[in-house]
Amino acid sequence: MIQAYAKRNDFPFDELTQFLDLVVVSIASDIVDITGENRILAHYGLKLMNVKPRPGLEAILRYSKVEKKPEGNGEGFFNKELTITDLVFLVGPRINAAGRMESGRNSVRLLICEKLEDALKLGAQIDTYNTERKNLDTLATQQAIAMIEQDERLKTSKSTVIFFPSWHKGVIGIVASRLTEQYYRPTIVLTLSGDLITGSARSVKDFDVYEAIDSCSDLLEHFGGHKYAAGLSLKQENLQAFTDRFEEAVTEKLNGKLLVPEIEVDTVLPLSSINSRFFNILRQFAPFGPGNMSPLFRTDGIIDAGGSRVVGKNHLKLYVVHPEVSGGPFSAIAFQQGDQFGKIEKGIPFNICYHVEENEWNGNVSLQLNIKDIKF
Repeated sequence: MIQAYAKRNDFPFDELTQFLDLVVVSIASDIVDITGENRILAHYGLKLMNVKPRPGLEAILRYSKVEKKPEGNGEGFFNKELTITDLVFLVGPRINAAGRMESGRNSVRLLICEKLEDALKLGAQIDTYNTERKNLDTLATQQAIAMIEQDERLKTSKSTVIFFPSWHKGVIGIVASRLTEQYYRPTIVLTLSGDLITGSARSVKDFDVYEAIDSCSDLLEHFGGHKYAAGLSLKQENLQAFTDRFEEAVTEKLNGKLLVPEIEVDTVLPLSSINSRFFNILRQFAPFGPGNMSPLFRTDGIIDAGGSRVVGKNHLKLYVVHPEVSGGPFSAIAFQQGDQFGKIEKGIPFNICYHVEENEWNGNVSLQLNIKDIKF
């Protein structure tokens, strides 16, 4: 729209490029396809972010532990090259946190700041909002999981509809996403807002949660959204009827196959193919994101090379080799898969699917496999 306005009014496009950092933050945070013109805008937006970020975005990144390089130390502005993933996980949630916890005006004020010292003050406030948001969504998620595990009906349903009146309205969408990941079924998380129950819905691959909610529309006051996410509100007296009807709608349309999480692998890859030249070619496909995801590879029959261990909160730090191929060992990380360590430690061969990425630690940069799934 802005491009069209500028063209119609003879406004030089070169004067718009200074805002491409805001454009790429929007592209990343809204999880839209990074294809076609969006891909070009994202590419140049990332270049601007990495070389000359606006004060508000610099402040957010500093509170995300992304530090500015010493002056004159290379072309990049920060101590790491920012990617779409960094914007999704570091920048977007902090901008959103102000609106979730208090008012989105604070994020707007931050993004239009012209002085870094002012931005850092606002950034500190927004970082506090983000910490509060994380604490609230962690607590609500723990409470929701406990409620499901203690209720046989909820445990065995094809859908999850769960209500707790004191959950913060700003985090129920995040909680719905976490429950969908944990139980892999269409999920609606509800809380009390004034006289109405209000909620957020999330879905699984290939199931239209909006259509299922629409089939219950006579029980709702408001609803809106799309195939994979929606919002809704209803009167308290309609909660049980809605829960039952939504479960019926999901059961009717959802076959067993859709309830099995699926990872789509791009190609089988021997570990011997992975080197710095291969990675340099791979990152020419960036920026990665929806519509242009980072390639996912599969390698079968690998074993522990020794030194593997469980780290952090149930994560695996691995060193792997292929017994029939020379080279390695390869460093790998597998988040939330610490329960697999027993078999790996015994030397049992296993298959992995993974992304290839760079890992920076204490100033040293090396290639790492980011493992998404392990099968024995």
